[in-house]
Amino acid sequence: MNVRYRVELSQIERTELRALLSGGKHASRKLKRAQILLAADAGTSDEGIARSVGVSSSTVYRTKRRFVEGNLERALSEEPRPGAERKLTGKEEALLVATACASPPK
Repeated sequence: MNVRYRVELSQIERTELRALLSGGKHASRKLKRAQILLAADAGTSDEGIARSVGVSSSTVYRTKRRFVEGNLERALSEEPRPGAERKLTGKEEALLVATACASPPK
């Protein structure tokens, strides 16, 4: 991680992040990313941000990188996670649930 990303928020972005943190129900990860961006904008070191927010320094690095390379929405949102292909289609899953929840034969 040799590259240092500098986060410079606009006043609108700062206001949006503060509003996000001040109320409502949001995912914990999204709130932590908002805290990371506000702290980075204030000039706090990556290590300081990681300690105060309670995340790893790599999380701080990734959040800052996604903001600089993309935008605020990209920095706050989840990236798609890799995973296995679904084993059942929607219809097959519905049939399985119906079969499992049905009364046993007499």
